[in-house]
Amino acid sequence: MHITARLAKETAREYALRILKDNIISLDLAPGSMVSENEISSQLGLSRTPIREALIELSRANIVEIYPQKGSRILLIDYALVEESRFLRLVLESAVVKVICEREGTLDISLLEENLKLQEFYLENPNPDKLLELDNQFHCELFNLANKMQCYHWMMDGMTVHFDRVRSMSLNTIKDIKIVNDHKALIAAISERNSQEAVSLMEKHLSRYKIDEQAIREKYPQYFSEV
Repeated sequence: MHITARLAKETAREYALRILKDNIISLDLAPGSMVSENEISSQLGLSRTPIREALIELSRANIVEIYPQKGSRILLIDYALVEESRFLRLVLESAVVKVICEREGTLDISLLEENLKLQEFYLENPNPDKLLELDNQFHCELFNLANKMQCYHWMMDGMTVHFDRVRSMSLNTIKDIKIVNDHKALIAAISERNSQEAVSLMEKHLSRYKIDEQAIREKYPQYFSEV
């Protein structure tokens, strides 16, 4: 399991939840694998209570199944839940780019442009984990530009792990990665204040997992639920 440092003001439960989510998305905690409260507690240097609380929260989102006295299992990927997660993001992010395009006054997109340059670098120097991180930062900045950061946190605290696992798989499977060009086109539409084009591009961008589904299933057949 990959472990990063605890953030300032991050509670033990928040830290445990973030590390678990990151490792589930990266597949370091693979679908179908078992996890132990004791082992995670030891690795993170926390008591079992925040670990248990984090696992309970993940179980409510159908990401983890808890077996009392036995441990917890990372659930297989259910494409119905992936689609619900994508739907949630599409509704919110389509609204966000529309808000940005229709805002009055000067629009500072410099952080989006800087992020895009880094994405282009890691596209030429392949690093799927870094690309996923930059992708997340790009979308976070869209919410920031729309002054909707609380919506972003609500979205990320919900079902997005289902979608993010598949996004991670796609970046590790597909050679002709389109998301960087998607982001470039989104920046252009936002710069032109073309809300209709921006919304259309967002829908296309968040639907790419459907195109990649067959390749992903072929590479990771053991990770999917057929139910």
